[in-house]
Amino acid sequence: MTAEQMSPGPGTVSTTPTSGRVGTAVDLVIPVYNEEQGLEGAVRRLDDYLRQLPYSTTITIADNASTDATWQIARRLETELGRVRAVHLDEKGRGRALKAAWRSSQAEVVGYMDVDLSTDLRALPPLLAPLLSGHSDLSIGTRLARGSRIVRGPKRDFLSKGYNLLLRGVLSAEFTDAQCGFKAIRRDVAEKLLPLIDDDSWFFDTELLVIASEAGLRIHEVPVDWVDDTDSRVDIVTTIKEDLDGIRRLLFGLVSGRIDLSGVRPPGPVRSPSLAAQVIRFGAVGVMSTLAYLVLYVLLRTAVGAQAANLVALLVTAIGNTAANRRLTFGITARQGAVKHHVAGLAAFGVGLVLTSGSLALLHLAAPIPARGIEVAVLVAANAAATLIRFIALRWVMSPRAGRTRAASRRPPR
Repeated sequence: MTAEQMSPGPGTVSTTPTSGRVGTAVDLVIPVYNEEQGLEGAVRRLDDYLRQLPYSTTITIADNASTDATWQIARRLETELGRVRAVHLDEKGRGRALKAAWRSSQAEVVGYMDVDLSTDLRALPPLLAPLLSGHSDLSIGTRLARGSRIVRGPKRDFLSKGYNLLLRGVLSAEFTDAQCGFKAIRRDVAEKLLPLIDDDSWFFDTELLVIASEAGLRIHEVPVDWVDDTDSRVDIVTTIKEDLDGIRRLLFGLVSGRIDLSGVRPPGPVRSPSLAAQVIRFGAVGVMSTLAYLVLYVLLRTAVGAQAANLVALLVTAIGNTAANRRLTFGITARQGAVKHHVAGLAAFGVGLVLTSGSLALLHLAAPIPARGIEVAVLVAANAAATLIRFIALRWVMSPRAGRTRAASRRPPR
């Protein structure tokens, strides 16, 4: 990445470039918006704690277009505390602030924490250690792992757990907590990941972690002690809507290949997902394919008849299903083998066509004019059987072990 690409960008003002000094080990960013009441106390508390650590550190206050005295306080703290630098942005957005601050840093490791310091700072050394040693690529605090001690209301606890379960179900996330405001990343890894992240707001964290996970990067999790901030200004309804839209955008970006992970993947063989992970991912793709199939079928049913609608809907979703499973379920991003995989997918499509068409034919023999709900229920059951056959077929065809076995069988004897 060039120096121009790593610059903070228009609308960003950076004062004394403390974190720009080569050799700084850690640069911790505190993104803030209208935090004149709690900013100084939090920064001084963090500064006191960092004095105990055996490596050089910087605190970057990233002001997100505050309209109160936050920026003036940040500038004063920068003058009074040698460890602090202040960065100002003309536009709001936590993701935007982190991108600007991380890109302008020269520290070996960059990270961030919320200004309320909800996470106990004693979790900071175990968060940073695997990154400074080179053992891991990203490190995150988690409130949902065994060993964490959390104090917060039942509503926010339910929303947090529900959101992370959604990520596991739809995006097959392997990390436990996407939203804890306590994360760090090696700067060389951040340079590769940031250009792939679209979101400039709260979904930034999820996008960062999902892309890193899909690329095969190593994510270290640290159980934390965390106390809920009762003065949180996050609009829960708006955030949920933005998160759902972000999940949709991220899913289609990964499936379509728009998000290119080739420059992010670590060297060496790609780790194949476990059978359990494959089943979960295949199930998620299957649910989406079935929903798409049903929508297409219902839309086409009155125009072209049941059998033709079934044929078209099944063919379209079969192609999309194979493409999605190549990337998400079996971790295949290379174009090599795509034709073979789609042929196998179409073969499984043929089996599914026989099952669904046969089921329709039998239903219409038993009841010439069946209720639409019964017809759809029969198709769902037939598709479930076809889905199981598809998983077995695709797993065999897309398995690296199967490819090596077939290649070995073609090798001439010595």
